[in-house]
Amino acid sequence: MFAMAITATYFTDPGCPWAYSANPALAVLRWRYGAQLDWRIVTIGLAEDPARYVARGYTPVMMARGYLGFRRFGMPFATQPRPRVVATALACRAIVATRLADPQREWAVLRALQFAWFTTPALLDELDVLGGVLEGVGGLDAAAIVAALHDPAVTEAYQADRALARTAAGSPTEMQGKAATTDGPVRYTAPSVLFASGERTLEAGGFQPVEAYDVVIANLDPALERRPAADDPLEALEALGFAATTAEIAAVMTADNDAPDPCSTEEALVALVGEGAVVRTGLGDGALWAQATAVALPAAA
Repeated sequence: MFAMAITATYFTDPGCPWAYSANPALAVLRWRYGAQLDWRIVTIGLAEDPARYVARGYTPVMMARGYLGFRRFGMPFATQPRPRVVATALACRAIVATRLADPQREWAVLRALQFAWFTTPALLDELDVLGGVLEGVGGLDAAAIVAALHDPAVTEAYQADRALARTAAGSPTEMQGKAATTDGPVRYTAPSVLFASGERTLEAGGFQPVEAYDVVIANLDPALERRPAADDPLEALEALGFAATTAEIAAVMTADNDAPDPCSTEEALVALVGEGAVVRTGLGDGALWAQATAVALPAAA
């Protein structure tokens, strides 16, 4: 047998707290399988206009309070309510525009938008605010991305993403109760991942534990190389290649079905900061950690 890359189609939206909370599991997959997984981001476009959320009774306070329930998954959150309810369409378009203009930074843009969405009260459906977040992604021409948000090519690719996200009718994701019909068609919820190898596709719909992803991948191609857990945080940061949260690093250091140990991980990271090997940046109620020799790295490779 020989291994071939598995395509991982990842349905997401920068304003979805479930997708944001799945980042530790996604970090584990990047650590374990590296380039053997060929990732494709599909933006869902949860809301074109905030009026839809307002009509359903959403308020800034309700949404900020809702973040409290996601802290159990370990990603940093802040609970300062926004001045108003925000739509996700422009942020999704920024991801798509980056894919077309600078695909190597697509993941970095997604992460930057997620961090801004869940750890600041930024109004990310305002062009100047969105541009400010994009300026924090190293090497990205943020002004060009903002200028291209409504270009025909970006609009076409974004609408193709939205259409693909709304093809979950009759799927394993729908059968498992992980799909949604909030705007009509049955759609994949974030962070659904479809893993494909050859003619076979297996779905991990909605929010799943990392073990679910691992089982799917093992069944698709048992010839893949599977890296064991990292021995220390610096090893994890070196392999991931981007600034990571405590929860992400702890997950990468967790063996199989063991529970992550974020407290011990943070203690080790603090020691590495003291040695000058790691730099800590506060983020919401947590932190981002980066190699001291790579502090200019964006938040994702």
